[in-house]
Amino acid sequence: MLARRFGWTGLTLPAIGQGTWKIEGSREKERQAIEALQAGIEMGATLIDTAEMYGNGRAEELVAEAIRGVRSKIFLVSKVLPWNASYEGTLKACARSLKRLHTDYLDLYLLHWESNHPIGETMRALEKLVRDGSIRFLGVSNFDVSRLKEAQAALTNERIACDQVLYHLGDRGIERTVLPYCRGEEIAVMAYSPFGSGQFPPSRSRGGRILGEIGARHKRSPRQVGLNFLLRRSEVFSIPKAGNTKHVHENASASDFELSQEEMERIDRVFPAPGRDTPLGMI
Repeated sequence: MLARRFGWTGLTLPAIGQGTWKIEGSREKERQAIEALQAGIEMGATLIDTAEMYGNGRAEELVAEAIRGVRSKIFLVSKVLPWNASYEGTLKACARSLKRLHTDYLDLYLLHWESNHPIGETMRALEKLVRDGSIRFLGVSNFDVSRLKEAQAALTNERIACDQVLYHLGDRGIERTVLPYCRGEEIAVMAYSPFGSGQFPPSRSRGGRILGEIGARHKRSPRQVGLNFLLRRSEVFSIPKAGNTKHVHENASASDFELSQEEMERIDRVFPAPGRDTPLGMI
């Protein structure tokens, strides 16, 4: 499992973690999700992302069950909803997440997306949570560079540790400004929905065929090739969904081979980054 430095924090984390959006559902679906998370942890995917929004907190409860007994090995991430992100609202939301997760601290707590509450209120609350030991690091999600700068300016003692953003082969917009800015500021970039949330190139498409050809050379799947390509930059981490053990094993093995320069150029041509600045993608 590829590991790399998590921004300025000094921590080394697995480049491929586990996402938990829409893992809740029937009893059988939830059982599979818990087993998948546990299998991923065994393979070294100890970075786990969740949010109070996911299943109205149910995903956090499932994560709690999956990490029971191994909490100290996990880098645990959750997020506060924008409408809860007032000063007091952020503190209360974090307390609810901690209760659902059966833990007394989060490793990273993020503002899920831009809020109508003043950013200064949210950042002040996040700094208090750090001081109180409820969270170790703070960050944001779905923030472009201008919003990142506003969040940074609102902080007094802490630094933004992470920006969690949409990033997949069909949406490479963050490569224009977000990635360069975060690299310069030593902010880790956590890529969600790396397979495009149902938009991964079909096998008969031009892009799908190229991913398949490259994958055949490395004895890897097209999805593994796509994920490997996204991780070519050292500041990027990715959190594909942990839905079942098969997908977790596939995801966790996506970083143990190296694409050649020629292969990366082929992928770059068929899935080009935009030639101009574009609005930040979001799901």
